[in-house]
Amino acid sequence: MPIEITADLCVVGGGMAGVSAALAAARCGATVVLLQDRSVLGGNASSEVRMHISGASCSGRRPGARESGIIDELRVEDSVRNPERSFPMFDLLLYDKVVSEPRIHLLLDTACVGCEVDDGFIRRVRATRPSTEDEFEIEARFFADCSGDGRLGKEAGAEFRVGREARREFNEPHAVEEADRKTLGSTILFSASRKDHPCPFTAPAWARHFTGTDLRLRSHREWEYGYWWLEWGGELDTIRDNARIRHELLRIALGVWDHIKNGCRCDAVTASYDKWTEGIEAAGPVEGPDNWSLDWVGMLPGKRESRRFLGPHVMTENDVVSGRIFDDEVAYGGWWLDLHPSAGVDAADEYPCTQLDVPHLYSIPLRALYSRNVRNLFFAGRNISATHVAFASTRVMATCALTGQAVGTAAALACQAGLAGSADLLDPAYLGRLQRRLVEDDMFLLTVHHDGDRDLAPAAAITASSEAPGYEAALITNGVTRATGKSLHPSLPECSNQWRSLDLPAWVELTWPEPVTIHEVQVTFDTAFDRELTLSLSDEFTRKTIRGPQPETVADYDLICGGTVIEIRNNYLRKRRHALARPAVCRSLRLLVKRTHGDPAARVYEIRVY
Repeated sequence: MPIEITADLCVVGGGMAGVSAALAAARCGATVVLLQDRSVLGGNASSEVRMHISGASCSGRRPGARESGIIDELRVEDSVRNPERSFPMFDLLLYDKVVSEPRIHLLLDTACVGCEVDDGFIRRVRATRPSTEDEFEIEARFFADCSGDGRLGKEAGAEFRVGREARREFNEPHAVEEADRKTLGSTILFSASRKDHPCPFTAPAWARHFTGTDLRLRSHREWEYGYWWLEWGGELDTIRDNARIRHELLRIALGVWDHIKNGCRCDAVTASYDKWTEGIEAAGPVEGPDNWSLDWVGMLPGKRESRRFLGPHVMTENDVVSGRIFDDEVAYGGWWLDLHPSAGVDAADEYPCTQLDVPHLYSIPLRALYSRNVRNLFFAGRNISATHVAFASTRVMATCALTGQAVGTAAALACQAGLAGSADLLDPAYLGRLQRRLVEDDMFLLTVHHDGDRDLAPAAAITASSEAPGYEAALITNGVTRATGKSLHPSLPECSNQWRSLDLPAWVELTWPEPVTIHEVQVTFDTAFDRELTLSLSDEFTRKTIRGPQPETVADYDLICGGTVIEIRNNYLRKRRHALARPAVCRSLRLLVKRTHGDPAARVYEIRVY
């Protein structure tokens, strides 16, 4: 007999979108079942694939655009707890975060195999776990397909597309002339390390053979982490043909390593195109590949594209490039329009990608994150409602995580409000509540800021021990928790939105005309959005990061309200919530910053008081 489970939300897929959705929903009070068909969480960011998480900052080329919210929490935690850059340790971090949430029921190695749909609503999902010979039936009020390939959506009959739209359909300048079913391909990565002795390599007979001409447009100068452009399979069905694609990618990966070890010398390995390493001083290995050895070759293709589901709004190239802001914005993106040849490495005469500039951040609407014909189905990740060209920007994992947090929060609030379907959240009353909760949970929305709802802080007079010019203490209640300006979006004013002291120790104090009752204090610190912060096996990419607590972040601080003192030591997180054991009745609240992780000044974006 199937094991029956009931929850508010069932999330299918445990990549960065699914993990973020499950955490967000649980933290908003919903009960969640999270299905992951692999043994680890993280998807393409897991130890099975080992791709680093990219996002709107464009690998450091748009400073200040790095994502906040749950994905920042995970990146900071990983940087502190995993300084040696171990992807299995990142798996463990995600596992720890999920199983530590009491409202999440995690089912690993468990695949969605079907669902029951009645009157346009999914009623329950059927799932199997072959390792334990278990079958499950999960009943929920809402469902979120974060599986990448969209297995749940497909089983539920949700409308979707595969492939590339014709240019005329959405008037997209970079769409193909005629529609087809070609997609971006998949990639298998590998890692290598330098030894103190020669390391011969003999490729298997079935490996591909590559010449310098074959790879002349594909940089292979960095040997410890190779290579995102090991891509193939976009001319096939990336779901049905995945086994064939994996074998061909193994042939390609081993063939490229054979070329590095046995087919070329150091002076022949720098391609004419390598946008990913622009501005980095290190030029890669110079001593030759003889002492380099393979450590790991992936067995799971990192898939870029398959099904894309259709919501009430389909995001287009024009939405992305224009920096469009939607009334129902719940997330944002900013990665390039990153188009790849469908033939992958077989397109030897084409660059491995064409990265078209996205001038500004753009918003992602709620209407692109739920099904137009299945009434209680959300989706997040690379399968959201977007054309092939727009998807080329929205597909990267930090953006996927934002959409996951958005739908997890949306589903939880819909359950609390007793709503029947996803579209009911478009009612202005519910939409405003959703957007406010996202901002409260440290999501950044382009035009929606903290409005002081229930927050006592905006009514207080604010003083500080010192203020750096342009970083006045009064900014901590203006509702914006990052530096803004035209580089992010033309509508955003140039403002630090941060109090910064001249020295340490330092304090900032809120004073009210009359005594107030304080139950909770929330503080948002600085985790350096001007700098990259993500796990990568690439030494060159990692040089742009700091592995460990970020120097700008406040480490030791006290919160003093009346006779209540909360002492925090060795903090490294950006968003901190402090619930008082007993409500404090007082006229003032002081944040005393004693130490940072290296910066000579206190940096605080926001204080909220409830």
